[in-house]
Amino acid sequence: HVQLVESGGGSVQAGGSLRLACRAIGFTFGDDDMGWYRQAPGKEREGVAIIYTGDGSANYRASVKGRFLISRDNAENTVALEMSSLNAEDTAMYYCAAARSGSGRTCSDVDDYDAWGQGTQVTVS
Repeated sequence: HVQLVESGGGSVQAGGSLRLACRAIGFTFGDDDMGWYRQAPGKEREGVAIIYTGDGSANYRASVKGRFLISRDNAENTVALEMSSLNAEDTAMYYCAAARSGSGRTCSDVDDYDAWGQGTQVTVS
């Protein structure tokens, strides 16, 4: 049974930082691209960042580039999202997600994900 379990959300003032973590249970995600997407109330899902399984490179949403950093530890089956200089527009439920490795994928391709967690809330005021 595949599970992705997020942690690390919370409330923070504008300009602050948070670190989100995700642990994969029930599968080894060494063959998967791992990403984070978010969804605010009344809005569509939007991809935030993705880290590829091949070379470990990453792709970011333009509005978070330079502020967010995604990383993965294949040995520990974990993926993290370091977020800094947070602003109110970053407020959303954040989801960790996995997709089988593919070519040409960017963080915006949220429909590619075939597993995701329950989400963790990030609130910036």
